[in-house]
Amino acid sequence: METEVSTKASEFAARVPLSGEHLLKVLELLKGSMTFEAKVVVPDCSHRAAIKGLGFDPVDVMPRQVYFFDTPELALNKAGIVVRARRFSGGKGDTVVKLRPVDPDMVDPELRHSKSFKIELDVMPGGYICSASFKGVSTSAEVLEAVEGRKPIASIFSKGQRAFFRVYAPADLDVDKMVPMGPVFILRHKYDHKDFGRPIAVELWLYPDGSRIFEVSTKGLASEAFQVGAEFRAFVTKCGIPLKESAVTKTGSAIKFFGKEFAA
Repeated sequence: METEVSTKASEFAARVPLSGEHLLKVLELLKGSMTFEAKVVVPDCSHRAAIKGLGFDPVDVMPRQVYFFDTPELALNKAGIVVRARRFSGGKGDTVVKLRPVDPDMVDPELRHSKSFKIELDVMPGGYICSASFKGVSTSAEVLEAVEGRKPIASIFSKGQRAFFRVYAPADLDVDKMVPMGPVFILRHKYDHKDFGRPIAVELWLYPDGSRIFEVSTKGLASEAFQVGAEFRAFVTKCGIPLKESAVTKTGSAIKFFGKEFAA
């Protein structure tokens, strides 16, 4: 199944200008997706101006910690699988097992009936990627105990998540064979803007080497994608945020950083 789902993965993700051919692929992927997310990475030189243009109060942001799980050789990353756990203030936490890029038609249709599962198409300037994710609920303390080795890593993932993992992960890799990578410290704020008709999310990812990624995004149903995308594009442009292609992604940057640590 792992091979089937990842076959022709480039069809379900692209980091190139969206030509007519790619737009047709986006339309096709939207038919099999459940939700849609439009996002843009703010260049480092524009962070202050973006905060002012977006019109939110920086003191309202909420802290998070994110841990990723993989093998030292990054076997999951090579197979297109992301395993993640987050800690929030107030003692809450969550987990996710994500497959990307993915062909929506190759995913078990029964999973669509689960409230914990979604297929989402992310679109950003110069690219798109389709993913399938299975989310779980944990506590902040449980996540910390797992990454510190005081309890099995598998214990913070639900039965459904572990089953999803077994279908798509390399055959010889068990959840408890993974090692924790992190944390990455995040500042996040979700708010309503008077000039935009749906919630806006802003996230600042602070990596251990001092680098950072500032992302602005909004979500909607797959059926709303083109309307939401056009409105979001106009909104961020009005806020003074340049719509530039970016070679960096939040998760990819984290995996790359911690992978180098293990290699060293």
